[in-house]
Amino acid sequence: MEKRITVHLNNQPVYDIVLEPSFQRLAEEAECFTAGRKVCIVTDSNVEKLYLEEVKAQLSSCSRQVTSFVFPAGEEYKNLDTVRSLYEHLILSKFDRKDILVALGGGVVGDLCGFAAATYLRGISFIQVPTTLLSQVDSSIGGKTGVDFDAYKNMVGAFHMPLLVYSNTGALLTLPKEQFSSGMGEIIKHGLIRSADYYSFLEAEREKILSRDLDICGKMILESDYIKRDVVEEDPKEQGIRAFLNFGHTLGHAIEKLSDFRMLHGHCVALGCIAASYISAKRGLISHTEAEQIRNFIQSFHIPVTVSGLSADQVIEATKNDKKMEAGVIKFILLNGVGEACIYKNVTEEEMREGLSHIFA
Repeated sequence: MEKRITVHLNNQPVYDIVLEPSFQRLAEEAECFTAGRKVCIVTDSNVEKLYLEEVKAQLSSCSRQVTSFVFPAGEEYKNLDTVRSLYEHLILSKFDRKDILVALGGGVVGDLCGFAAATYLRGISFIQVPTTLLSQVDSSIGGKTGVDFDAYKNMVGAFHMPLLVYSNTGALLTLPKEQFSSGMGEIIKHGLIRSADYYSFLEAEREKILSRDLDICGKMILESDYIKRDVVEEDPKEQGIRAFLNFGHTLGHAIEKLSDFRMLHGHCVALGCIAASYISAKRGLISHTEAEQIRNFIQSFHIPVTVSGLSADQVIEATKNDKKMEAGVIKFILLNGVGEACIYKNVTEEEMREGLSHIFA
């Protein structure tokens, strides 16, 4: 059964998030945007093998012309060199301001394609077709786009809203186990920052989620999308509570960078969530037992809860290049309890070391 969420900006509807178990309704959903226009499907070498031809066939039925741009899979290719190659493809294909890009893939594809759309000819439209769990619950929603610059994650980017987000939940069945658990890192974060009831749902349905029961996973994705939608609508440009979505990201992004992006984003976020939970416990915001329970819950979804080969000093130093710095101060997200996040600007290096000590192998 179709599930649909409308995202608003300034109380006006901007785009829909549509959840379907296949790509069969993609043409029907996209036609009002693509009719009479050129479409370029942007994807990576992994997703190309699985879904490019099927999606191209769908969009060819409702567009004037469909081309594709495929780049090598991996975070290391989410950079300005790849964007430059995409610009060249669009120029040679004579794309104008009325033509459309389609991001087919995970967060790397969505971020890069969205940034290209935001900047090509000062901005053209794009559609998100996320195929990973993480992109379906996080990166495809909210209009954040960007690329990495000299290993600084998402340092160059823009806010650019899609026309449509079409999530094929059936794509979860082809995801490698580690990619599925990476998505669960962001999903658990949503429960921790916003909804104790959702967190309880994840606990109750853990076995069905891990077996990728599409009915339960569809309900899970829908609820995560509602949580992210509500936060984004309240704070579209990250001036206030949208920062809650960065729970686990300050330390997680630092770990991700220091691993040269070999570690998956959702796993790094989960490690950051564990460390931030222990910092919250050190401040007396939650109990040490609660922090332990959060760690064990994250581990129960086959997410790594330790990292090796790094020091606290390295991670703390890397946080100083975080793009979320304000006047030299990091906005650190902590927990007052499951489902209740808060912003602090006075987390010390000593507290970070304490939190990190619980995730170092």
